[in-house]
Amino acid sequence: MATPRTPATGSLKRKPRLTELVIQSLLFLCGLLSIFVTAGIIYELGKESLLFFGRTQWQLTNKPIAAAISPADTAIEVGAVGTPAQPGDLLRINGEIVRLVTIENGAYVVERGVNDTLPAAHAAGVVLEKGIDPSLAEFFTGTTWAPHAGLFGVLPLLNATLMVSGIAILVALPLGLATAIYLSEYASPKARNTLKPVLEVLAGVPTVVYGYFALTFMTPLLRTIFGQDVVQIYNTASAGIVIGILILPLVSTISEDALTAVPRSLREAAYGLGATRLETAVRIVLPAAFSGIAAAVIIAISRAIGETMVVALAAGAGPAFTFNPFQAAETMTGHIVRISGGDLSYDSLDYNSIFAIGLMLFLMTLVLNIFSQYIVRRFREVYE
Repeated sequence: MATPRTPATGSLKRKPRLTELVIQSLLFLCGLLSIFVTAGIIYELGKESLLFFGRTQWQLTNKPIAAAISPADTAIEVGAVGTPAQPGDLLRINGEIVRLVTIENGAYVVERGVNDTLPAAHAAGVVLEKGIDPSLAEFFTGTTWAPHAGLFGVLPLLNATLMVSGIAILVALPLGLATAIYLSEYASPKARNTLKPVLEVLAGVPTVVYGYFALTFMTPLLRTIFGQDVVQIYNTASAGIVIGILILPLVSTISEDALTAVPRSLREAAYGLGATRLETAVRIVLPAAFSGIAAAVIIAISRAIGETMVVALAAGAGPAFTFNPFQAAETMTGHIVRISGGDLSYDSLDYNSIFAIGLMLFLMTLVLNIFSQYIVRRFREVYE
């Protein structure tokens, strides 16, 4: 009689390895750190933007007090130079806030000690500051961006940003998609291994080089073709074309990966039905890889929106609400670079406005990324 076997007492559960635990912990910390960094960016942009729209901003008028005043004086003699004020405006003299009631014989008749500030004596030569209250309605609908004049319409900066990005994607999409189709459907392995690294070198060129390339090569080329009276030295067309070249590797590489991921069986089925290589690529492979191509385009648009140095050097340095690509117009990133690159004091009007523009950029890229995820989930093809 056979002896029955004793059941195994050992556990089949894999024992954890120290190396895998360390790697898993490091990866978890990297993911956690990226979440904290993103949350920190949102917090800072949101906090500063709320402060910008939620409180009175103070603008230097360069208009000095012509004669010293005591705490009891209600008439202030001011100099002739500087930004004038209107009745009802809030003015700040050092730490005291006053409200302008009327102007008599060039002197400001004011209400002293507004907003719980105490009337104080002020010496001659103190420069007045004017209170400005930015609003969200004006920010999203205004067509003039001039913070020093109390105008906070972001549409000129937004329009220039969208124009540059649109021109860039019109350049990068057909060229990048054609390159991706060639690399995945036509090129031999040797040609692919040679051309793909050469193409990706474009992604490693510093953007400041692209900026000077746009200014010194693309702009003269456009002026030669369309005329110097038509194309300005600084214009959004040359910046958009060069940014299109900049994002070309992004479109071609991601699209080529999406096309390569399409199963070979679909191609062979098309060939078996008599389709040519071009018909197979355009009518079979391209629709099957639509989700990956769409994601590549949206990521490229986000990259174009966030590009800084090219537009700072080639697009122009002044907000202009124009739809002419041959005229100068400043983008949101170009404006941030120009303003923050100078002697900008903390908590000044220009300093605070940068955060509102930065939050606008962040929301634009966030919406594009959410839309990209939706496209990928909606049109993703799963092959077994």
